[in-house]
Amino acid sequence: MSNDRATVLWRRIPGLDPNDYTKPDQCDSKRLDAACNGGGRGGGRDFACVSVSEKREGKDFWPTSAQLIKHPLALAALVPKDAALFAAGAVAGAAAKTVTAPLDRIKLLMQTHGLRAGQEGVKTGIGFIEALTLIGKEEGIKGYWKGNLPQVIRIIPYSAVQLFAYETYKKLFQGKDGELSVLGRLAAGACAGMTSTFVTYPLDVLRLRLAVEPGYKTMTQVALNMIKEEGFASFYNGLGPSLIGIAPYIAVNFCVFDLVKKALPEKYQKRTEASLVTALVSATVATSLCYPLDTIRRQMQMKGTPYVTVLDAFPGIVARDGVVGLYRGFVANALKSLPNSSIRLTTFDAVKSLIAAAEKELLKIKNENQKKQEEVGSTSLV
Repeated sequence: MSNDRATVLWRRIPGLDPNDYTKPDQCDSKRLDAACNGGGRGGGRDFACVSVSEKREGKDFWPTSAQLIKHPLALAALVPKDAALFAAGAVAGAAAKTVTAPLDRIKLLMQTHGLRAGQEGVKTGIGFIEALTLIGKEEGIKGYWKGNLPQVIRIIPYSAVQLFAYETYKKLFQGKDGELSVLGRLAAGACAGMTSTFVTYPLDVLRLRLAVEPGYKTMTQVALNMIKEEGFASFYNGLGPSLIGIAPYIAVNFCVFDLVKKALPEKYQKRTEASLVTALVSATVATSLCYPLDTIRRQMQMKGTPYVTVLDAFPGIVARDGVVGLYRGFVANALKSLPNSSIRLTTFDAVKSLIAAAEKELLKIKNENQKKQEEVGSTSLV
């Protein structure tokens, strides 16, 4: 049942005699024109006009099927904006992870080689070329993508949660004037990174175990063995350094990307090349600052790790491998970050531009429909 109501407002018009009126069929249009032009007192009667109008909602001017076929871009505006961004983030993240999976596998092998081999006190680790050759020799081409499936499965909810959380936290950290400061952007990015990491962390642990520990072929095998031998708590081993590491990484990455993109001349802001370069800069800065925490996290996730806290892991890694041990796999990670961040952030920019264009197209159609209905209404009153 509709709750819509019509409201009638009565106002007294000074000098108007309610008993003096002209029947519609006796209306003198010349005298009415005179009254409208201010001649009511001199040559004609004062008059009152009652008009009834209906408030039209935007949906009343919705495009027809024929219009949508003619303007297919407007169809994109029918999809909820958040849903479109989440879907784009999931697809972009999955594509980026699949393309860069070999480099990620090499990086993980380099980060955990010393611990897995039980080389206590050894300061040398496996190199990039050696890791590349070792994977191909022992496992073949498929070995470079080992552990990629759980990573792809993880990245879909990870991207969705991260984007949703980032938009939510940005609103929370906005000032009274609605503007978001640099500190506000950093805080929003940090909170979004921690939220998405906490939700998807067990999948990240499974991906690591499947990628670097021999004898496992499926994610289910790894999960069941972890539950049997180590308990459910093992799915969150290394969560502390992960949250500490991801918070500054996402904060710096998102903040630098937004600020650098915003600082560019307007004619360059929507160009794909600008997104690629900006994504590269933001990823490089963030990775350089936060990579040691990622290495600590990976070694704490390993089965049989001697490290319980970050304070244990940091001096332990330095004592065994030196300071350079904190940056094992950095080159592979940096090479991975270039296409990964570029594909992901550039895709988001492209989708945002597409959504904006679609909304503009839909609004144009609705305005045209409204104008046509107003013209029809005006014609019927004449």
